[in-house]
Amino acid sequence: MTGRNCRRPAFLATTLVALGLTAVSTAGPALAADTIDIKGVGPANVGVDYTCDASSGASAIKVMVGDPNADAPSATGTQPEITCNGQSQSAVVVLAGPDGTPAHLAPGQTVQVRVALVDPHDTVVSGKANIFRLG
Repeated sequence: MTGRNCRRPAFLATTLVALGLTAVSTAGPALAADTIDIKGVGPANVGVDYTCDASSGASAIKVMVGDPNADAPSATGTQPEITCNGQSQSAVVVLAGPDGTPAHLAPGQTVQVRVALVDPHDTVVSGKANIFRLG
């Protein structure tokens, strides 16, 4: 009788572990976070790596670049075509100056770069900011 009682808790523990692993493995894709990171900064563009799910609502990447102490960015850019499928993606966003002409950041300049995945109403889904010194 003792051997039979020992098997029941072991079976129960194995069943719970299996159910837990199943729940985690099927929930994995649903738990994928919407992220964006700055890959590199050039004189006229910004490279980004991003991940987003179709359900996130993200529809574009927006970028602002400028002096860290300025009231407004000296260059902005938008990448309106993005892929949100839960997989890691890369994009290069071309920058334009305040007057719409192509931006040309100076070598040696220190800039703050802000990147964001945004929804159709320009609400930030995920964002990141960092300071760079252009080489």
